[in-house]
Amino acid sequence: MKTLFAAAVLLLAPVASHAACSAADFSIEGFKMKATGNGAGQRLSLAGQLVNHCKEPAAAQVRIEAKDASGKVLQTKQAWPAGTANISPGQTADFDLGRLFRYESDVQDFTVSVADVRTW
Repeated sequence: MKTLFAAAVLLLAPVASHAACSAADFSIEGFKMKATGNGAGQRLSLAGQLVNHCKEPAAAQVRIEAKDASGKVLQTKQAWPAGTANISPGQTADFDLGRLFRYESDVQDFTVSVADVRTW
């Protein structure tokens, strides 16, 4: 019976678990927006580095919001810069989420934050 219970727990356990680290244990450094081209052909680069300040390896999800002049969010995109790999303490993972956004003439600003933290 104990073996059956243990097998059920392992079967139902998620592949990724929430880390003991939190979003506050990560920082985003060097975030820059660069646009090339014009109008609908415009290409964005929304790049920076995700830094792990936690005491253990973990991964974090980056969220970028595109906003209009009044601060209204027009688009939101999220990604895991390190994929399904953990970032070692003190290490960084580069990201560029610009390719995920489509051109909108109303976009005036971008904000970037850490949305979620996990260990893989």
